[in-house]
Amino acid sequence: MSLKMESKTTGGVTVVRCIGRIVFGEEASALRSTLKTILSTSKKILLDLSDVSYIDSGGLGTLVGVYSSARAAGADIKLTGLGQRVRDVLQITKLVTVFEVYDSEQKALAAFQ
Repeated sequence: MSLKMESKTTGGVTVVRCIGRIVFGEEASALRSTLKTILSTSKKILLDLSDVSYIDSGGLGTLVGVYSSARAAGADIKLTGLGQRVRDVLQITKLVTVFEVYDSEQKALAAFQ
């Protein structure tokens, strides 16, 4: 599996740093299960994608699915640290209009307040 996740809590927001590739299969499943577990205890999640080298349609589908579940449960997920490749994919698929995307962790954390 080529996706690692590290989480920390800052000011009531759970920051999940993803490292590697978010692709269909084990990686997408691991991300989905990690985020569902976090959503059971936290309503504010910031996904730091600064160390994500690649995301495919399965990874995008997982992000959209978890985002929809979170919104339905009254929770919020924001994104930060998009590299050029991930940013391009979100723009091409128009998902950049769905997610709240921030240039830095500090700006994203401030947006939760």
